[in-house]
Amino acid sequence: MNVHEYQGKEILRKYGVATPRGIACFSVDEAVKAAEELGGKVWVVKAQIHAGGRGKGGGVKVAKSIDEVRQYATQILGMTLVTIQTGTEGRLVKRLLVEEGADIKKELYVGMVVDRATQRVTLMCSSEGGMDIEHVAEATPEKIFKMGIDPATGLTDAQGDEMSRKIGVPEVAVPQARGFMQSLYKAFDETDCSLAEINPLIYTGDNKVLALDAKLNFDSNALYRHPEIVAMRDLDEEDPAEIEASKFDLAYISLDGDIGCLVNGAGLAMATMDVIKLYGGSPANFLDVGGGATTEKVTEAFKIMLKNPHLKAILVNIFGGIMKCDVIANGVIAAAREVKLSVPLVVRMKGTNEELGRQILKDSGLPIISANNMAEAAERVVAAAKEHAAKGTK
Repeated sequence: MNVHEYQGKEILRKYGVATPRGIACFSVDEAVKAAEELGGKVWVVKAQIHAGGRGKGGGVKVAKSIDEVRQYATQILGMTLVTIQTGTEGRLVKRLLVEEGADIKKELYVGMVVDRATQRVTLMCSSEGGMDIEHVAEATPEKIFKMGIDPATGLTDAQGDEMSRKIGVPEVAVPQARGFMQSLYKAFDETDCSLAEINPLIYTGDNKVLALDAKLNFDSNALYRHPEIVAMRDLDEEDPAEIEASKFDLAYISLDGDIGCLVNGAGLAMATMDVIKLYGGSPANFLDVGGGATTEKVTEAFKIMLKNPHLKAILVNIFGGIMKCDVIANGVIAAAREVKLSVPLVVRMKGTNEELGRQILKDSGLPIISANNMAEAAERVVAAAKEHAAKGTK
């Protein structure tokens, strides 16, 4: 789960992470009022969407008068903001953050992620923060420093000081930077983050260290421990199909292909998408129905996939372990009949009661294409998708 920048900063401030003062706004008048309340002579008007690259897309503007605050708020609020992370469709801006201006002396980068190889949180820092951090990572990776954090000790003073000096924090500000990183780690750990990215971290003309931006992602499996974070969820920023899938405990992610995938088990789902690509097709989604899929869940999964206007075929790939093949066969048949399936359906089942499941599919009278293995299933669904597409163009 993601949150907006202003929400991330609210969370971080609770842990002692220093940020500029700012106010979230939902209208132009609120933006003007926020600037007047903050005071000063310079303000930053920021679009609030769940994507990076807002500055390059025109979603971040520096205002030097109240009139300019109004002008930029009018421009940004309601615009479709296209960035490197939104894709060509962009995101509609419905929220703003108006912040006090900062005397930026240097932009740095600080981030934290979970490193699965070491099973530790990894601190990543660079002296080259700002909008081009992706280019830095690609062109000059030696400028990005990494450090694993022992969960028993947390980020130590020595580690914080070492990282601060590596990225060029002035000696007078090293204690602040160390405290900043330690507070960020505490926030990361206690709120079950999967990512915390401060880009840029700045130090100012008066040697203060501040989070000028904040991107926080949270482990969805741990959200039951954080109802206050769940309350920050902005459904306008999420795919409607993924929202609908979550209501039925379906792990669903939309992709840009035309072959729907219904699979039990995340690993098998990933392998299914790979083999579809291998045979020249393109997956329309990742969909894991889990080990205990019911007829209702399978039916809802079909409904969600069929809402995709680009869908040309569906592949059901089931390993019958906990989930028995005859149960999934009955679910597939019931779902296909209820939704009045209009695209080709390929089914591959292996495991418990697979022969019974095959017979149930055969006796259904539905035009279901059976497959014995993943290669055959992928080959048949790709061919069926192409044939369906060809019929649609005639």
